[in-house]
Amino acid sequence: MNTTLKSTVNSFVLWGLLNSVALGQGILVSATGPVNRSMGGAATAAPLESMGALFWNPASISALPEDELSLGLAGVLPVLRTDSSIAGLGGGSSAAEPGVTPLVNIGWIHRPENSSVTYGFGLFSAAGFRTNFPASVSNPVFTPQSNTPGVPGGLGQVYTEAAFIQLIPTASWQVTDTVSVGIGPTLTIGDLLVDPFVFDAPDDADGSSAPRYSSGIGARTHWGGGFQTGVYYEGTQGLHLGFTFKSPQWMETFSYNSEDELGRPKSVESKLDLPMVLSLGTAWSGWDRFVVATDVRYYDYANTDGFASSGYRANGSVAGLGWQSIFSVATGVQFEASRDLFLRMGYTFNENPIPDSQAFFNIGAPLYYQHELHVGGSYRISKRVWLNLAYTYYFENEISGPIVTPAGAIPGSNVTNRSAVHIADVGFTVRY
Repeated sequence: MNTTLKSTVNSFVLWGLLNSVALGQGILVSATGPVNRSMGGAATAAPLESMGALFWNPASISALPEDELSLGLAGVLPVLRTDSSIAGLGGGSSAAEPGVTPLVNIGWIHRPENSSVTYGFGLFSAAGFRTNFPASVSNPVFTPQSNTPGVPGGLGQVYTEAAFIQLIPTASWQVTDTVSVGIGPTLTIGDLLVDPFVFDAPDDADGSSAPRYSSGIGARTHWGGGFQTGVYYEGTQGLHLGFTFKSPQWMETFSYNSEDELGRPKSVESKLDLPMVLSLGTAWSGWDRFVVATDVRYYDYANTDGFASSGYRANGSVAGLGWQSIFSVATGVQFEASRDLFLRMGYTFNENPIPDSQAFFNIGAPLYYQHELHVGGSYRISKRVWLNLAYTYYFENEISGPIVTPAGAIPGSNVTNRSAVHIADVGFTVRY
């Protein structure tokens, strides 16, 4: 394999690392705030507090009994390791050092007296990640980019960071005693740093015949938006139903001030949207002191820019992740242990969006979590203030496959990525 091709192949790792601290179903979070997190993210038909209701079903805020302000702060600690090998060149293993990524979530709802309309506003960490893989002399993926013809090269040190924040103003109308409908725009703010930047063709400005990828660090904040709408039904015998449509988040093209191999100015760019999401939920509160909720969700990655395409372009840049659309199931149980203490447990199962044929193209991207366990609770610390706590563990999972070049898979090559995630979430709810 020549140097240019080897550099192109190994540099595809960065596109996978772009989303390396996924928080649930692919790039999107599976839960928001400690109450919703401790229920496994199930909230489409179970509005227990403002953050989960605003994020998963805007119609359900009509069912909250009082005006409310909720605040949440989570810390996400991923444990990531990437192994790679090529027959005849050897192999190695590298652990990332991303540290703890903070997530901030805020929910507020207000219903004017004698009104059928409830208003709400949410600020949510909808997606985010950070990776920090060191350069390696033994792991082919992280060997330095080569600038010498005939000398194989990889990516070298890899650093990526992103944050997608959503602002969600919402209004819900209580149409009847049992049915509410809600709608609201979603404004998304995205920051994305990628180094090296594999979405643009490698350049050979120095004439070495060994082109390298530029940096994707010099970026401003980018904007996007969409909308969400939902319907919520609350029966008289304890049955609750809900449905939500979240449109894609259409982001403006991410653009960067970069430089070529000679340090001359160069602009690079990429396109990345967030997918459409459909949520169908049911909940049951007919048993004394219990609430049981289940959500089924569909994530349309197969028709989302940045995820739908796959493989290489003719110029050596990367086209996309090649993801499939997936389903996810979230289930949670709440138990009222006393007037001042609520205990919760949840479980989430996610389909893997990455087919085996795309395993190499998602190298270093632990976005295929399939099993999540959530526990937590709420304690009333004063008449109107609640303390909320949650802990989540994403069970270790891995994906493995051959290194693939534009000419096909390299015989005797392998890439394996292993990942697990710990999330601690704390917050307060004030009802007034």
